[in-house]
Amino acid sequence: MNRQNFGYISKIHFLLGLVTGIMAAFLTTMIIFQPHFQNTKSSTSKTIDSLFELRPMAKISGRLSDFLKYDNTHSTSSQTTTKNHIDDKHMHHDNDTTAKDLEKRIRVLCWVMTSPQNLEKKAIHVKKTWGKRCNILLSMSSVTNQTFPTIGLNVSEGREHLTAKTVRAFKYVYEHYRDKADWFMKADDDTYVILENLRYFLKDFNTSDPVYFGQHFTAFVKQGYLSGGAGYVLSKEALIRFATEGNDSTVCKQHGTNEDVDMGECMENIGVKVGNSIDALGRSRFHCFVLEHHLKGNYPKWYYSFDANGSQKGTDSISDYAISFHYISPEQMHVLDFFIYHLRPYGIYSGEQQLNEHK
Repeated sequence: MNRQNFGYISKIHFLLGLVTGIMAAFLTTMIIFQPHFQNTKSSTSKTIDSLFELRPMAKISGRLSDFLKYDNTHSTSSQTTTKNHIDDKHMHHDNDTTAKDLEKRIRVLCWVMTSPQNLEKKAIHVKKTWGKRCNILLSMSSVTNQTFPTIGLNVSEGREHLTAKTVRAFKYVYEHYRDKADWFMKADDDTYVILENLRYFLKDFNTSDPVYFGQHFTAFVKQGYLSGGAGYVLSKEALIRFATEGNDSTVCKQHGTNEDVDMGECMENIGVKVGNSIDALGRSRFHCFVLEHHLKGNYPKWYYSFDANGSQKGTDSISDYAISFHYISPEQMHVLDFFIYHLRPYGIYSGEQQLNEHK
């Protein structure tokens, strides 16, 4: 065998030995560390599964409305999840004794003006947020829906029928609920109401007085009228007078487009007074626009000549015990609910204010 062939064979033997050594080392490592690799694989698999499980949330993170519709009941082969709901009441240590006492003493019926096409778009979010804090919540629509449910008023939809819808709604409330509540509030399905602040405001008034409260506008009616969008609340006596004395169309319009103005004329004609809802510091409680407008003063021109409180703006113009805001989207209803009832600054404990006492 010549030297050239011998060198060639030596290289082959070296390569075969190297490969055999690598294989032996690999098999030995697998046998020794098999449990560790299995745990790592399992952990990695779970991490990947969790990432894919969160992918639907990534797609909808920009829209709270989609998040609210997202039903987190999907499951994988190794994991089953429950609905996306966080009950953090056990983490809150709020003393709500006063609010619960007022809830028993100041019974508020809320009826919400809605329509068949808005039940799942808007009205459902009223039910899920502020509406559940009413003593009684009724949804008034043109037709009855047993599932939602709604009360059908047998009135066509459309702005030209708003007055008729309101008239029939209050009459229905009178016929079925007048002895089950003390105050009777009308709101739209895009109105947000803080019931605790409403009850605090109403506690010093007598429900047997003919009065109603809301955001006061000074146009069209001698004593003015109250914004429909901001919501307004009738005393029991006001409801009784409306149902018993407001059936004459010469006294109270039965049909029309401007529901709040028509109700204002009716209230004046039957001797129901517009009550003052401004707090002790001269700040507003009922608001016909979104909070941002009242903070920045982004008002339309007509508002400056209508608002009885001078069309103020800024944080100093809005009561700490504000009651309502209007044009609230479904997303913002849940945002407001979160900020009011869940978010807390650590170490700051708010004391009660006496804002009903006018000096």
